[in-house]
Amino acid sequence: PQVCWLSPEQTAGKQKPYMYTQGQAVLNRSFFPCFDTPSVKFTYSATVKVPEGFTAVMSATSWEKQKDNTFVFKMSQPIPSYLVALVVGDIVSADVGPRSRVWAEPCLIEAAKKEYDGVIEEFLVVGEKLFGPYVWGRYDILFMPPSFPFGGMENPCLTFVTPCLLAGDRSLVDVIIHEISHSWFGNLVTNATWGEFWLNEGFTMYAQRRISTEVYGLPYTCLEAATGRALLRQHMDATGEEHPLNKLRVVIEPGLWGVNPDDTYNETPYEKGYCFVSYLAHLVGNQSKFDAFLQAYVNRFKFQSITADDTLAFFLEYFPDLKEKGVDSIPGFEFDRWLNTPGWPPYLPDLSPGQQLMRPAEELAELWAADGLNMEAIEAVDITGWRTYQLVYFLDQVLQKSPLPEGNVKRLSKVYPKISKAQNAELRLRWCQIVLKNNLEAEYSKVKDFLCSQGKQKYTLPLYRAMWGGSEATRALAMETFSATAPQLHVNVQNYVKKILGLGGAE
Repeated sequence: PQVCWLSPEQTAGKQKPYMYTQGQAVLNRSFFPCFDTPSVKFTYSATVKVPEGFTAVMSATSWEKQKDNTFVFKMSQPIPSYLVALVVGDIVSADVGPRSRVWAEPCLIEAAKKEYDGVIEEFLVVGEKLFGPYVWGRYDILFMPPSFPFGGMENPCLTFVTPCLLAGDRSLVDVIIHEISHSWFGNLVTNATWGEFWLNEGFTMYAQRRISTEVYGLPYTCLEAATGRALLRQHMDATGEEHPLNKLRVVIEPGLWGVNPDDTYNETPYEKGYCFVSYLAHLVGNQSKFDAFLQAYVNRFKFQSITADDTLAFFLEYFPDLKEKGVDSIPGFEFDRWLNTPGWPPYLPDLSPGQQLMRPAEELAELWAADGLNMEAIEAVDITGWRTYQLVYFLDQVLQKSPLPEGNVKRLSKVYPKISKAQNAELRLRWCQIVLKNNLEAEYSKVKDFLCSQGKQKYTLPLYRAMWGGSEATRALAMETFSATAPQLHVNVQNYVKKILGLGGAE
């Protein structure tokens, strides 16, 4: 299950096969013999011989190519097993900064270089200022083939990402801040068990939003965080707040065959974890003091695997006045309750600075949902300066109000080609959802084109659900699109789609 073999159809170039590994959470045991738990860290070296015309890369601090197309890798810092990763394919690289390069298939390398030139170094420098030195030497990004089913995987020295990030206008470059933040939280200080995955992801979400605030300002970061909170709300509504997976400390109990930590993966460790870290910052009451604590925390636990108890004990030791006040047992906000009670976070950080970006988006969506369109009022709103998350927020509002009155979506499409013709995957997903919800048959081809261009699970499944839940025409579109794209999808995604379309396959 760990080693993914792609046929040429599943790559961007369509000429040569490709192989990659995906270790998180417990798949690397099927790749090489290891203690496959995040509580054990080790250095590694590897020798990989590949056929002519192929290149191998790994999550390693050094690599060299020897004769006979043999590559030798060394990772000199201790890492947990899930971060060992290998790719073999027709790939090339281009430098985009003093310690960063992009890797991709030859047909994507120019786009990758253009999109990320100079960008990564800016994020790394802010990260170092906030959390301490970047210890991994290089920070390279590998753009995976379109069938890669995930957004990103933070393998040290070499983050794997979806090619959906190549929007052509840098509108999605900030997505990489999350993976960069893992360089400190997750890769350097690691959860000792998958039951406390929030230690990796909650701290990384907090770090990502700290970097984003420094680079893009607080209103934009609050808007992005509001999008995250909405996803948490959706997830908890779908599963029920009391579901045992909606705790930060998840009990992963071995049943007859054990349990796969992957099955516990959801929004809770990310967004509820973010809320808990934000609550700790709120207790401190001073951003620069809390930033200093995060640096001390990384320094104290670097290259170790720890539990939530280690984290919280260090927090109280670092702030003795808070320990004296007994902040770990304030009624309703007890640390124990945060960790062990399922449900909505007891504390939510204030996202009101995002209102200055949300309000105009809400008002504009109202105008488009009206019976008679007030074009004068609509044209008075200039969206040319809106960044991705503001446009996403606007489209989410339009989707909630859909179906709109007859003709409105067709008009919206004409007025905003920046949206209806976008190459940005986040905008394309939402535009396709709006097209389906409003039965805009003239643009069904955009849904098919988007699904043909990538196979990311987060984009693919919602569109198949929308098509299958719609009209006869959209169901036919679903079948036609799936038969055209099935061979280029990851096997798990194929099975999920089959399940949606009632073709058998496992959820």
